[in-house]
Amino acid sequence: MDSVLTDLPAPLPAEHVIAINQPKGDLHTHRDYSWNGMEFALPPGVFFPGETSRMLHQRILDGAIETRGRVYAAMGVGLGVEAVAAGLRGARTVFALDVHPASVETTARHYAQHVGDRPGTEFVPLVSDLFSAVPAGTALDVVTFNPPAVSQVVSDDPEVVRNSCVGAGIVTRFFDELADRGLLAPGGEVFVIVSNTADLPAIVGHAAARGFAAEVALRHDWHDGVITFLFRFTEAAA
Repeated sequence: MDSVLTDLPAPLPAEHVIAINQPKGDLHTHRDYSWNGMEFALPPGVFFPGETSRMLHQRILDGAIETRGRVYAAMGVGLGVEAVAAGLRGARTVFALDVHPASVETTARHYAQHVGDRPGTEFVPLVSDLFSAVPAGTALDVVTFNPPAVSQVVSDDPEVVRNSCVGAGIVTRFFDELADRGLLAPGGEVFVIVSNTADLPAIVGHAAARGFAAEVALRHDWHDGVITFLFRFTEAAA
């Protein structure tokens, strides 16, 4: 953990973060998204996946982030690609979690379209502020989160803020809930994808303080100052 913290870049300057995170202006429109031969229809307000989302989706589908036979939670599920990928992979349970009701409805529609009723897989879509709606006693084998952790507010539109720039606090609260509720099963894994447009040292340092050890599963340099990390966290005591 110390070496991971030591090697993390500081947050980019505010003006740089704002300049490269300007909203496209189509969030309040109907949009279409294609991935891996599948089509997804996004109603207004639902997050449109970018390159970092696709990094996560592909790893779920190909098993680099293994969900087969496991209890999986897709945090901030958006239009539902990671839930679909986990269902196709053969997860035992797929919790599709989002604070945004339209996103949960959209995920349920896409899951029915692309996965359907699959023997041995339970699909549980929940409108949930982080883990608030997850039943007590749930033990999660794997959790993924592509959080809206951009460090600077780039719009006065609350929908844009919810989708991209809530800040590091959404991730520190995520780890607090995992720890306080004991939601991670023995041997469980938590994958969080975030860049230096967020406060990486604060996020990883807080996870360590709550008992989660970090390793870097992926580091991608976009050559514009932004470096994206996919972190794998496990409970240090395990």
